[in-house]
Amino acid sequence: MRSQMQKAINDVIFGTDTPAGKRFDLFLIYAILASVLVVILDTVMSLHDSYHRLFFLLEWFFTAIFTIEYALRIYSSPLRWQYIRSFYGIVDFVSILPSYLSLFFVGSSYLVVVRLLRVLRIFRVLKLVRYLNEANVLMRSMRQARRKILLFFCVVLVLTTIFGSLMYVIEGRENGFTSIPKSIYWAVITITTVGYGDITPQSALGQTLAAIMMLIGYSIIAVPTGIITAELAVEINRQREIRECKYCHAISHDADAVYCRKCGKKLPEQDDEAES
Repeated sequence: MRSQMQKAINDVIFGTDTPAGKRFDLFLIYAILASVLVVILDTVMSLHDSYHRLFFLLEWFFTAIFTIEYALRIYSSPLRWQYIRSFYGIVDFVSILPSYLSLFFVGSSYLVVVRLLRVLRIFRVLKLVRYLNEANVLMRSMRQARRKILLFFCVVLVLTTIFGSLMYVIEGRENGFTSIPKSIYWAVITITTVGYGDITPQSALGQTLAAIMMLIGYSIIAVPTGIITAELAVEINRQREIRECKYCHAISHDADAVYCRKCGKKLPEQDDEAES
């Protein structure tokens, strides 16, 4: 049997419908943002030299708060293992892990920026869950397009390997193309129009090949966007029901629409449409 203390703690930590629970979650979000800001500022050398000790103490202060909070979540949760294995449970654990790893591995503390994932709770706290439906539409579109994207990626990989090998043969080691892998690296940054400039072809034939690759890069750079956009349009259409207005005969209304998007008249109920 759970004690009264466990129930009280659970109402505060997990309960977003209560005033105390909402205040706790908002305080937690502010603490997360503050702790990440401390880590970011600590990487600025001028601030690091002047306030390193303060940043160090603040980071361990926030780590202690999050550790206690994680322990209380496990203590008060009626389904402990379910919470520990859940998305938020894993994120809660990972958010405090870098600080302890920094005791053994230098620089690990900077990984605490993963705490920003915990800010996702703001959708649940501020009753913004309905906006996650839009994110779900986008995720489903990307899943539907994954095969096309994979095929496109394979084509680009083949092209960069071929062009990189050709450039290695044309330019050679004396012009910086010391190996085929390094030439493929040049092909990747060229075909993606990044162009760091650390390796450049010197011969006329090499520069011609580079120009061709740049044109190909501009030609194919919009392909993934087009694929995802097409799948997104299909997914949005799936979200709409073909509900016809009996006054103006407009269709493609949202599933929860009450009034016609064109004439403003009230739409028939779905039960009425089914009967007719």
